[in-house]
Amino acid sequence: MNRRLDIAILGLSLSSSWGNGHATTFRALLRGVHAAGHRVTFLERDVPWYARHRDMAEPDFCELVLYRSVDELLMRHAGKLASADAVVIGSYVPDGVEVIDAAVDLGAKRLCFYDIDTPVTLARLGRGDEEYLACRQVPLFDLYFSFSGGPMLDRLRSDFGARRAVPLYCAVDLDIYRNTGAPREWDLGYLGTFSPDRQPALERLLIEPARRLPEMRFVVAGPNYPAGLDWPGNVQRIEHLPPAEHADFYSRQRFTLNVTRADMVAAGWSPSVRLFEAAACGTPLISDWWEGLDSFFPPGQAAIIATSSDDVVAALTSLDDRQCKAIADSAYQRVASAHSAAVRARTFVGAIESIAPKTDLATRHSERRLRV
Repeated sequence: MNRRLDIAILGLSLSSSWGNGHATTFRALLRGVHAAGHRVTFLERDVPWYARHRDMAEPDFCELVLYRSVDELLMRHAGKLASADAVVIGSYVPDGVEVIDAAVDLGAKRLCFYDIDTPVTLARLGRGDEEYLACRQVPLFDLYFSFSGGPMLDRLRSDFGARRAVPLYCAVDLDIYRNTGAPREWDLGYLGTFSPDRQPALERLLIEPARRLPEMRFVVAGPNYPAGLDWPGNVQRIEHLPPAEHADFYSRQRFTLNVTRADMVAAGWSPSVRLFEAAACGTPLISDWWEGLDSFFPPGQAAIIATSSDDVVAALTSLDDRQCKAIADSAYQRVASAHSAAVRARTFVGAIESIAPKTDLATRHSERRLRV
């Protein structure tokens, strides 16, 4: 049996799922890591917009530490970062470049980056935007965990100098996400924060079908949608839906819609956690298309692919309950076998364990030279 690891993670948010997809991703992964017997400390920048919407102040699967500045982080928690078996820094961490440099200076035994936004990150780096990660820092990581697989991994290695790029897709906790037996309320639903690059697809794949099918009911849940949007009368709006209510939300839908951000579509191989969550709840999937989707959910077998309003209208009006159940069952089996929190935690821990820790101080601090 492998020994218990002590892992320190600096991420955007664990305590609040408001307006971000990072919290649910971290929660599923860390529950799996905890269940496998490892210890995790999650260090999160205490910012007012998440403090106002905190829906997990005291997780029971890891220690949550809030800090107000990089100075406070280093003053109070430098010892934790230096002694941990692995330090994992996530994308979009405030002052991320400074945090990464500090972790290097402290001599982290294993230094990893978890990019929950890989296509967005590489697009930013390509145009010189180094808000949370600098190009010079990519080769500093022993492991670069990427939310995207496929060609994106080759780009990380060849264009940015990543030592080892490992796909770490999102996952779902099957103990939390399951059908609740709630009565069906909507024919099609969507869960996601407003994003300008996703809005045209949402208009095409949900709002226009709602206009064409006034006898059916639709729902869109998520914050930050502009006040002036023209919602059809049969589209219900929910401003924010905390994760504790996600399973019931999916269970009340006849179909759920997945719409992917433009950078993720361009990159491919970037499944949204919403796909896995809905599938775990037994809700049939309707999704836009991106390269690699068929390796997760084969079209027609485990998901309906929609490129137009006509595709959505056809699915809503022509598929019977038996066909819907067959699609949902196939998607569930794929998620249970390959995309559960337990499976993803094994990938995460196994990759960390495959890297020999830097044990002597001289070796650990020699990484500083790469920063210059």
